[in-house]
Amino acid sequence: MPSAAAPTVEPLAEERRRRLAGESLTYAEVGASTDDLPLGYGHVDRARLIGHGAERFAAAAERVLGWGVQTGAGLRVRAERPRVGRGDLVEVGFGVGGLRMWSPCRVVSVVDEPGRRGFAYGTLPGHPESGEEAFFVNRDAHDQVWLRVRAFSRPGTLWSRLGSPAVRLVQARVTDRYLCALD
Repeated sequence: MPSAAAPTVEPLAEERRRRLAGESLTYAEVGASTDDLPLGYGHVDRARLIGHGAERFAAAAERVLGWGVQTGAGLRVRAERPRVGRGDLVEVGFGVGGLRMWSPCRVVSVVDEPGRRGFAYGTLPGHPESGEEAFFVNRDAHDQVWLRVRAFSRPGTLWSRLGSPAVRLVQARVTDRYLCALD
């Protein structure tokens, strides 16, 4: 369940930004979370109705583009900017206190269309998984507003490969939290 007082976005430390800026994404199928999910990965494609109308769409889109899905799900975020931008570096933290695992990513796309807004980020070295995750707010022809999460991933480290069943359960739980983050 999302935290009542979701954490704010913290600035990404300059030394981390410099180190991550030189890193390449850990997968080849850049942008595929917004299109056909590629073979050879585990897939997530889930959506949840979050409201109706233009105001709800605009408010939800602003939250998504301000890292609100992540912070609303109770995750910590260290980002270059408080609002998502293509090419931005981000670290998403999962866990508690000193037991927090930071997962580095780069924003690979930002979508700003009349009925669809959101972004996708891809994994960088140091992330336990290899792949991409996208977060979109869609407004359909019936004026319904949906939050959609799409992802593809596979283990990116030895420990995530060895713990794959547990990692998949954690991913499913985090996706549930993402889908409730804008409530």
